Amino acid sequence: MPFENQPSRNHSFSLKVPNGDNRERHVCDNCEFVYYENPKIVVGSVVIWKDEPGAEDQFLLCRRSINPRRGYWTIPAGFMEQNETTEEGAMREAREEACADIEIRALLAVYNIPRISQVQMMHVARLREKKFSAGEESLEVGLFTWDEIPWDDIAFPSVHWALGHYREIRDREVFAPFTNPEGTEKLVR
Repeated sequence: MPFENQPSRNHSFSLKVPNGDNRERHVCDNCEFVYYENPKIVVGSVVIWKDEPGAEDQFLLCRRSINPRRGYWTIPAGFMEQNETTEEGAMREAREEACADIEIRALLAVYNIPRISQVQMMHVARLREKKFSAGEESLEVGLFTWDEIPWDDIAFPSVHWALGHYREIRDREVFAPFTNPEGTEKLVR
């Protein structure tokens, strides 16, 4: 637990309901500091490349070199860092995982996954140039047409959702961000 903003580093924590709260939290027995554990925000992008106007969309996918789901394919995505926007985080993840420079077009979806305490914010983006390579967290990176996507080897349900949601809006300039697809409650709880 990070305590760099605390007046003392002499902490001993117990689970209890702090004054003015309604649920158990980690509370310091010495100074009553409350350590709040909150959901993590994941940011990422469905990244598109077209060889020429009117050409079929190609999707940038990364084969994971780390767990969870090592060896499976995903879109560039990961946890937000301190002091960055969701767009900056999505662009950073594309650089880290695929050595790719992307331009964010719009927010595609916000997925709630309480089972793992995550909120996932997925964007639609395009590659600025057809240049990419595997970063430290990727075994390989590639461009896939819709029919070439390795659907049986996709790492996470939310990657399926994001790709499908992109397919629904691919020809639209304006759209409302999606949320979890109906019938996915078992996957998120």
